[in-house]
Amino acid sequence: MSRQNDVNLQQITVYNSLTRKKEDFIPRDRGKVGIYVCGPTVYGYVHVGNARPYVFFAVLSRYLRHLGYEVTLVENLTDVDDKIIERASKEGTTSDEIAKQYSDAYIEDTGRLGLERPDVEPKATEHIEEIIDICKDLVEAGYAYETGGSLYFRVGDFTGYGKLSGQKTDQMLHCELPRDGEAKESPLDFAIWKAAKPGEPSWESPWGQGRPGWHIECTAMSLKYLGKKFDIHGGGLDLVFPHHENEVAQAEAVTGTGFVRYWMHNGMITRKDEKMSKSIGNIFLLREFLKNYDPRVLILFFMGSHYRSPLEFSERNLDEAATQLERFRNCLWKINGVVGETGPEIPMPEADAGTGHKAPDAGVLQATIERTREQFDDEMRDDINTAGALAAVFGLVRVVNEYTEAASVAGGADAGLLVEARELLVELLHILGVDIAASEYGESGFDQELLDLVKAREQARLAKDYAAADAARDRLAEAGYEVRDTPQGPKLVKKV
Repeated sequence: MSRQNDVNLQQITVYNSLTRKKEDFIPRDRGKVGIYVCGPTVYGYVHVGNARPYVFFAVLSRYLRHLGYEVTLVENLTDVDDKIIERASKEGTTSDEIAKQYSDAYIEDTGRLGLERPDVEPKATEHIEEIIDICKDLVEAGYAYETGGSLYFRVGDFTGYGKLSGQKTDQMLHCELPRDGEAKESPLDFAIWKAAKPGEPSWESPWGQGRPGWHIECTAMSLKYLGKKFDIHGGGLDLVFPHHENEVAQAEAVTGTGFVRYWMHNGMITRKDEKMSKSIGNIFLLREFLKNYDPRVLILFFMGSHYRSPLEFSERNLDEAATQLERFRNCLWKINGVVGETGPEIPMPEADAGTGHKAPDAGVLQATIERTREQFDDEMRDDINTAGALAAVFGLVRVVNEYTEAASVAGGADAGLLVEARELLVELLHILGVDIAASEYGESGFDQELLDLVKAREQARLAKDYAAADAARDRLAEAGYEVRDTPQGPKLVKKV
């Protein structure tokens, strides 16, 4: 739902890694936002740490679109790199085969998260011409030099080098080793074009056969799709130096202007206080995770912490996220139970409504609905604080549960108000990347066989034939359904 007319688009604040402070978000073109996110190098299956930036920037895009922005989200795939070449050599195959295998796997695995794909997913190998053009411009401008068929960027000639990471060139420890037969002018200079070696993928260039360096790929693709000084560049915190630092140097040297308005970096996923990393060997593959968990559990796990915070990957934290998902589904199911839209109505003796029960307070629920939307927006506008936004949604869940419980024993529920609460819950959860289908909390059109099983279970329970009741319940479970007992009678719910 877009609400551009009643939202001041300039009131969002984001933490800018470049300035190290929160700033009002003012896009280059009013009403439009361009976002570039560094995707993975495809030399293996992606792990859950790779999924965090994918999920966060998808949610960021959802929220900006919710506010009325026109968003272009670009997320690249690095499909030519030293790591890909090394993997291909070990497996006795080609770099192209490795890149295709794991690019396809990445699309498949992230696709199972249920989020919209980026608007553009460019691959480095599809942009060699643009990369070569930028390399030529850097050489002509004196920022790059050739040695042994490779090109290196002169770090010392770019006066702003280090401004993103906050490092000074005379204190930098990182340096890229020169390739065989090449002579770097400075230890800090980095390759933008690498001379071909036997068996490596290569393309013709003014400097002979070769391939792009890692950093130049993202510079070329982001400038092509988003232009100069676009709005947001994102990625994991581990990319600030040297990757993003080098991107800044290349782009600003070749364009003569600022590169990105706002840099946003997500914190790392850790396991036992270590960053999740293939090199450390403490990774948990996304595809393996999705064999055991609903994908929305991972999204809730991410949304429960601020995106800039480190996040520990543990069974306890994942179980908590799984419980949260069930709380949302149960709340929606309770709403439908009261308004009469959940599952088939099973004929039952009238339940004793009881006496002396307090009637549901519609005023409290109405005020909570209004307050929840405001709190949600306040938190999301404050540097996309999904943890705070999620807490606001849980506040609504608590009040809805209290209201439906009161209605189940005292009656007098305002069905229209409950439908409004349901719509708001579904809307806000959607913005946070958690989509809950109506079939998960009540659907019509059940097969007669299923209805007969529910009735048989209820008759067995009334006759205290619990073995028969359990048998009917088990058959329903095998069919993918569960029976939930309510004061209004049993309800049939499709499991996920």
